[in-house]
Parts: sequence; C-alpha cells; structure tokens
Amino acid sequence: MKLPKRVLALALAAFMAVTMAGCGQVKVGYFDGERVVKEAPQLKTIMDEGNEKLLAAEQEAEAALQDTAGKSEEEIQKLGQDAQRKLMGLNQQYTTRLQQTLDTALAEIATERKLDAVVDNIEGQETVILGGIDVTEDVIQKLQ
Repeated sequence: MKLPKRVLALALAAFMAVTMAGCGQVKVGYFDGERVVKEAPQLKTIMDEGNEKLLAAEQEAEAALQDTAGKSEEEIQKLGQDAQRKLMGLNQQYTTRLQQTLDTALAEIATERKLDAVVDNIEGQETVILGGIDVTEDVIQKLQ
C-alpha cells in the first residue's frame, strides 16, 4: 500500500516538529538543600516552631501515660495510639509547611531566572554534575 504524498509530507512535518522541539537549550538550576535548611530564616522558624510543638506533645503524652492509675489496658493503649497519631500529625503538618514554603521560593526563582527545572543537588548524590546554575544563594535570600 502506497501512502499519498500529502499524508507522507504531513507525517514528516509532524515528526520534524516533535524532534526539533527537543533541540532547545534546557536551563537547569540547582541548590544545596542542606545549606538552605540551615541558613534560611523562614525555614528555621518553621522547624523551631514544629520542634517546640512536638516536644510539648511528647511531654503531654508522657504525662498522660504515666497517670494510668485505675485505667484499663485498652484505655492505656488508646492513650498511646492517640499520642502517636497527634505526633505524626504534627510532624506531617510541619513537613508539609516546610516543603510548600521551599517549593514556592523555588518556583519564583525558576520564573525569575527563566529556568526549566530546579533540583536539589545533594552532596554525594549530585544530580547536576556539569553546567547548571547554582541558585542556593537566591533561595536563602528569598526565604529571609
């Protein structure tokens, strides 16, 4: 079966458009996540607040579990489970808040610097080995 020249030309044009679209230069930014967490005031504030709440919740749970006089085994187990759920919820809440704050800053920097992607370049497991734009300072400044 022979394809009409028009169909063949359209298929060739579509193929070329798809392959040429990938030929542009991709701009990748990277940041040192450990350094950002240590030096960015907004992230430090969130972590400090989260750690305070977790410590208070742990102390509250310990106090509740120490006062078990007259409680059944089921009630004591329920207290332990409730405490564990509360701690996990707080941990998740602050982890999510940290991630959202960092993601917002990274999105703004990517837009400002016209980057196609921004990755965390973890020491020892570098994603960007050659090239790329270090935006660590930008992230820290954005999170003042």
